[in-house]
Amino acid sequence: MKSLILIALIAVAFTVRVQERNMAKVQADLAKSTYGKALLHLVELHSMAGGPVQELIDAIEELINDLEEELETLEFNFQVRTNEHNALVVSLEQDIQDAVIDVNNTQDTLDNLLYPRRAQIQSKIDTVIGYQEENRKNYDEAVLVREQEHEAFEAQVAELNDATASVDDALSLLASLTNPSLLQIKRFQNTLKNIENKLRSRSRMAPMIKALIALASNQNFSNQDVLKSIVDALNDFRNAVVDQINDLTAQEAQDVLDNEAYLEQLDTEYSEFGRQIDRATVDLTATNEKIDSMVEFRDQRAADQKQYTAELELENNTYAEETDIYTNTKNEFTRELGVSEQALALVQSVDFSNIQV
Repeated sequence: MKSLILIALIAVAFTVRVQERNMAKVQADLAKSTYGKALLHLVELHSMAGGPVQELIDAIEELINDLEEELETLEFNFQVRTNEHNALVVSLEQDIQDAVIDVNNTQDTLDNLLYPRRAQIQSKIDTVIGYQEENRKNYDEAVLVREQEHEAFEAQVAELNDATASVDDALSLLASLTNPSLLQIKRFQNTLKNIENKLRSRSRMAPMIKALIALASNQNFSNQDVLKSIVDALNDFRNAVVDQINDLTAQEAQDVLDNEAYLEQLDTEYSEFGRQIDRATVDLTATNEKIDSMVEFRDQRAADQKQYTAELELENNTYAEETDIYTNTKNEFTRELGVSEQALALVQSVDFSNIQV
């Protein structure tokens, strides 16, 4: 029986020593942190004041509950922030993708549609302007040629009229010849020579007047048959000259009509070229306005892309910082919760009256 009691005392003493060693370890662990030291001070003060142990236990348990609630709130708020972050990242990445698509599509439209169209319209305008310039050149040339032709016509008619007057003089001279003197014959021959000079070699009447001169040079003017032959020849010549004047006058009138019709045609073409240029200019203006609008839109979307990228980078950096804060805070709460639980265990131990910090 004594042996049993001794064994029991030894076991109790051993248990007390184990508890004391555990309490010493817990106390040492608590003393490692500022928060643990504060709890130890609380336990020490409560022990010195001799307050009820249950009050201290309740206070520590309430502290543990507060820590658990704060930890839950931290987890909840961080989860909300994470959801907001993920949604914002998805939204910004979509905005960036949309901006990139808009920039690429707009640039593609500019490069493959609007810029070539503008070049095509400008080329058309330049080509039609060239047609206009060629038209005015042809118009001026036609006016100049007509003036030159008219001057040539007037010179020809004047030449033929002079020839007609000379023929009339020759006919009058021949009519006065009965027994012509050498001087009169010479005057007649000179008149024929004068006609030849006025007609010049380019006139189609020149061969005829040359033949008359040859005839007059070799004939005896005292012979009335010869005179009649020369008069008839001169009359035929005069009629031929008048016919040529009439032909030239008719041709001149036709040339005037043809020239007027040609000039009118050139004016019509010039006006049509002007209308084509006006229409093309309207198209060019509209195309340039569209290009300006598209360029402005492209630049704006490029700026949007840059802004969204900056916002995404800022959001990622901010979230990374908040994640670090969350992690550190959670670790701190977890440590404080562990310390509080150790303090509770200490308070709930057999004896903590000898606790000193």
